Amino acid sequence: MTDKISIAEDNIRRIRQAWKSQPTREGAGVRLKRAFGFNETPRLDPFLLLDAFHSENPDDYRKGFPWHPHRGIETITYILDGEVEHGDSMGNRGLISAGDVQWMTAGSGIIHQEMPKGDAKGEMWGFQLWSNLPARSKMMDPRYQEVKQSQIPVVKTPDGATVRVIAGEAAGARGPVREIVTDPLFLDVTLPAGKSFVQPVPANHNAFVYAIDGEGYFEPRESLAREAPERYGEGSLLLYGSGDAIEASADKKPVRFLLVAGKPLREPIAWYGPVVMNTQKELETAFDEFGKGTFVKHGESRN
Repeated sequence: MTDKISIAEDNIRRIRQAWKSQPTREGAGVRLKRAFGFNETPRLDPFLLLDAFHSENPDDYRKGFPWHPHRGIETITYILDGEVEHGDSMGNRGLISAGDVQWMTAGSGIIHQEMPKGDAKGEMWGFQLWSNLPARSKMMDPRYQEVKQSQIPVVKTPDGATVRVIAGEAAGARGPVREIVTDPLFLDVTLPAGKSFVQPVPANHNAFVYAIDGEGYFEPRESLAREAPERYGEGSLLLYGSGDAIEASADKKPVRFLLVAGKPLREPIAWYGPVVMNTQKELETAFDEFGKGTFVKHGESRN
């Protein structure tokens, strides 16, 4: 446990923009809610896309995401309930279960599949976040950071929050995902009713919150008494402006949310489907190689 964080109100970030995730389909017909994607990318740099999937109907997800390529990005899969079987062109096979994280750096290219299985009751709940790689790292060797639930620190703050620290630091704990070029912060925060949470965020990072469950306030507490506060609930994406910290609070209901921040790349983007490069020529090269079977530079391709 650390001392209570005290940060001046004028240094706490204010919500710059807020919107709701929208239903969509991906893969072989998986029903998702997309929090952001191609159109929002410049505002959320280095993050490219965030999808949430939550269903108790296996028909919504069982067809999964069959073999497909990635290059130039990192994909972060975080599971709350259920299981996802995965495999790739490097010969890796595994299972991502409730509480686990898979941080995959596609780099120069990988072909993989992800097949959701749900839990014993059929529930499947999780997220996939895409993070961009800088030009100098887009053709790096692919790699994984596979993190099991037991490896993720769970800490209680003096103000009453429970925080799962996946990447970055919070409440004196450091997350197991490390050595990521965009220096990300990735937290899963639960606030009981009547509690609050303050988290320092580097001033040069872009930051957002995605509300998972319940509802809460995501502005400085001091401002709530002066202004007409707005509660945000499940499916809300909150993009923050400048500042050194994020503050959240819950009143009559608890709230659970993801807090994500990262250092922007400020580089040009050429993006089509699962490949994100810096120029159109690089993008065309990637798909030409995929068609020729030379896309994967490391490991045996299953294309």
